[in-house]
Amino acid sequence: MDFTHLHVHTEYSLLDGCCRIKQLIDRAAELGQKSIAITDHGVMYGVIDFYKYAVSKGVKPIIGCEVYVANRSRFDKQKGLDTYSHLVLLCENYEGYKNLIKMVSAGFTEGFYSRPRVDRGLLEKYHGGIIALSACLAGEIPKRILNREYEKAKEIAIWYKSVFGENNYFLEIQDHGIREQKIVNPQIIKLSKETGIPLVATNDVHYIMEEDYRMHKVLLCVQTGSTVNEESALEFKTNEFYLKTAEQMAELFGAFPEALENTLKIAERCNLDFEFGKIKLPRFDIGECDHFEYFKEKCLEGLYRIYGENPEKTVTDRLDYELSVINRMGYVDYYLIVADFVNYAKSQGIPVGPGRGSGAASLAAYCIGITGIDPIKYNLYFERFLNPERISMPDFDIDFCYVNRQKV
Repeated sequence: MDFTHLHVHTEYSLLDGCCRIKQLIDRAAELGQKSIAITDHGVMYGVIDFYKYAVSKGVKPIIGCEVYVANRSRFDKQKGLDTYSHLVLLCENYEGYKNLIKMVSAGFTEGFYSRPRVDRGLLEKYHGGIIALSACLAGEIPKRILNREYEKAKEIAIWYKSVFGENNYFLEIQDHGIREQKIVNPQIIKLSKETGIPLVATNDVHYIMEEDYRMHKVLLCVQTGSTVNEESALEFKTNEFYLKTAEQMAELFGAFPEALENTLKIAERCNLDFEFGKIKLPRFDIGECDHFEYFKEKCLEGLYRIYGENPEKTVTDRLDYELSVINRMGYVDYYLIVADFVNYAKSQGIPVGPGRGSGAASLAAYCIGITGIDPIKYNLYFERFLNPERISMPDFDIDFCYVNRQKV
């Protein structure tokens, strides 16, 4: 039989997961498991390494994250309002990946308070292409059940189903031999029957082999500042949080074959492929006008301002040549973005260096305000910065004064 682990914490769940990515995937391959997920706590630092190594080993990588959902708003940062619940999010496709990285980033830039937190507003906005699982005992549903709030748990489950859509939200059942799970699981099964939300069986993987639980305990001690002989609120109560075989999972959840089968169905649906070796630049938003024409117009404005209304033909020819190369190689938006933040700094009185390195050789950069060195006067060669034979991406070396640099 086959099974896919969809709830897995690698070394990137800092001081909590101790699954080294290579050893984790090697073990999954050894067990004959054709796919495996990465769902680190609140972060996605490890997904590229995970993806590349899994593909190299013939194991299908499923990219995800176990996010922290603020019980109120992610913007609530008052003492006593920092409570949160867990939620597992898996990328079904590239749209889901883009949405997930937006949420995870917002969790840090907007929602960080003891943890990088998202909230319902973000889930509603960025749910597309994502499959959600209700998570472990720290998820909203199990918490409500343990608090004897079954109807509230049901209400929450229905909300998640309405946000993510039919068959895009699953109720997790786990069994690590913990007393609370013996209470929660029957209620989750009941909830599934009443709402039609499907079940999925998971093991909350924090280490690879059963005997690794000792190493994991030491890791938690480092996190909590305690010793192995002390009790900790974060201490895992059993040694069952390892990468189990399909047979072990079937033994635990044999009475619920659909929960086991759903791991495979979810894995089959998650098809995210990364494209490496191709430069992907952000788009400079200037509305509906043609980007190249806008760029050309700005360069010409600078040209006439610097060289007068009737510049020499060698200068106009040089600019025309540079513009054609920049456009052909796809760096129009790159120039516009760099010019945007350099000119912002100048407008705010934040000192900016005149430019150094090969970027100072670009007349277009000089005309649009990126650099302050005249490449014509000093006979600098644009080809050092950009030419059709150049494989690596060019870069402007920009120096901002350390005072107010953060504003840029």
